[in-house]
Amino acid sequence: MISYNVDGVRMPKIRRRDISAWIKAVAASYGKKVGEIGYVFCDDEKILEVNRQFLQHDYYTDIITFDYCEDFAMMGKPDCIAGDIYISLDTVKSNSEQQGTTYEEELHRVIIHGVLHLCGINDKGPGEREIMEAEENKALKIYGI
Repeated sequence: MISYNVDGVRMPKIRRRDISAWIKAVAASYGKKVGEIGYVFCDDEKILEVNRQFLQHDYYTDIITFDYCEDFAMMGKPDCIAGDIYISLDTVKSNSEQQGTTYEEELHRVIIHGVLHLCGINDKGPGEREIMEAEENKALKIYGI
């Protein structure tokens, strides 16, 4: 199940049914099934609060992904992905302006970025950012962006 929630912002104009089907297709391309994914669209202040409280990071970011895949693996479902994904719509907007992309494209990139993390793609180590970007681009093509 995939849920879409807001905290302090309006729900972005996304086609939830299409997005959910896309997320499932991307997960399947990694041999994964969607267990439970909860999106929380929020503002910069909320994501900063979450970053400080749970990760002890004192900075704004566009996305924070909490990975619960291990919980599903312990329940005998090792191929399921699960997590909570916080997305700051403020940062998505400013990133789209800085990157010269549309808000819609950047929002979809961030939406799938969290799913890719749940599928095991990282972006912090040497060379990993380039791999993540390539996988994001591949996923965006699946969606038609």
